[in-house]
Amino acid sequence: MQYYSLNKKAPNVSFKDAVIKGLAPDKGLYFPKKITPLPKDFFNQIDCFSNEEIAFEVIKQFVGDEIPEIALKKIVSETINFDFPIVKINDNIATLELFHGPTMAFKDVGARFMARCLAFFNKQENTTKVTVLVATSGDTGGAVASGFLGVKGVNVVILYPSGKVSNVQEKQLTTLGQNITALEVNGTFDDCQAMVKRAFLDEEIISNKNLTSANSINVARWLPQMFYFFFAYKQLKNKEKNLIFSIPSGNFGNICAGMMAQQLGLPVKQFIASTNVNDIVTNYLKTGKYIPKLSKQTISNAMDVGNPSNFIRILEIYNNDISTLKKHLSSYSFTDNETREAMKELKQKYNYIADPHGAVGYLGLKKYLTKSNVQGIFLETAHPVKFLDVVEPVINETIKLPTQIKEVIEKEKVSIKISKYEELKHFLLSS
Repeated sequence: MQYYSLNKKAPNVSFKDAVIKGLAPDKGLYFPKKITPLPKDFFNQIDCFSNEEIAFEVIKQFVGDEIPEIALKKIVSETINFDFPIVKINDNIATLELFHGPTMAFKDVGARFMARCLAFFNKQENTTKVTVLVATSGDTGGAVASGFLGVKGVNVVILYPSGKVSNVQEKQLTTLGQNITALEVNGTFDDCQAMVKRAFLDEEIISNKNLTSANSINVARWLPQMFYFFFAYKQLKNKEKNLIFSIPSGNFGNICAGMMAQQLGLPVKQFIASTNVNDIVTNYLKTGKYIPKLSKQTISNAMDVGNPSNFIRILEIYNNDISTLKKHLSSYSFTDNETREAMKELKQKYNYIADPHGAVGYLGLKKYLTKSNVQGIFLETAHPVKFLDVVEPVINETIKLPTQIKEVIEKEKVSIKISKYEELKHFLLSS
């Protein structure tokens, strides 16, 4: 499989090179040159396949022959060795829980898949050390730290905004040690992301370091998120209803992966990008003007993104035609107060405890749904325990700590504080 830069000013590369480079030399995100829909029989018989078989069929064309079939099947199996259950809310609404992995967030899948692909390539080539540089608004950091922990030949450097991630999220990315380093940035997620992007374009750094990214800009982090949507479809009892997905959206990698699943033939009627007050895409669909803004801090912090990196991939899928895009994508934004009310409603009316991001997804689905012959699914992207300071006061209930959280919550935080890009550059060149 060949990948091209969305800025169209760099040579095409292989899957391996796209994974290792992360970002193209012309600053563009990589995108697969060809998308071949899966055969109709695959969807007709999807109930007969295991999740591992489904995921392998979905991803294999994007990897090509660069990872042998046996090795790719092993990577897939190790990536998704936990559950992805659908939980019914009412007759027309259900939630797909994506928090049953090691760090209790949906990003576990992409992080684990990428880590294993990178480990395979390193083993085959016996290459020099790779430095994974990643910015996080919350869950990415913990998932990447867990996914890459102990991977030989890979060092991980995670930038996160000081005071703007939850206590659990911070512990998950600052307590592991080994090949994981956390840089605590005096700023916002957008500041962290800007530093990472600048580092990838810094000749002095890239001539001395083999850098790659584990944000959803990396194809090996982004594409495996397609699996969720196929797993959800498999579990539907009535596949004749129009299928609607509402996705809590920040950097737009997850919803973009859903749209890729649709390109492969998954019968999705509509996608809803449900956002908090960081409403850049919501406004774009209203006005036709894409205007990045400084991100605003909210209780759904993983979506506090003022310039979503993956939206350019969504535009590419629909040939940069906003009228075509609108046929497949709706977007609504919600305030923190509306999010709290949704969490309260889900608990009181349906006895379901949602995290703030899932609650935003629920709100978007409710706002869109007007017809009865519809199956709406909102993605619950993180376990509510990761946001105890937000969730417990709203539902007036104490949430029991799962094993995954107990393992890190009492550990000592270790981070390096930085404020400027020059400090990141110095760290990378001296480490």
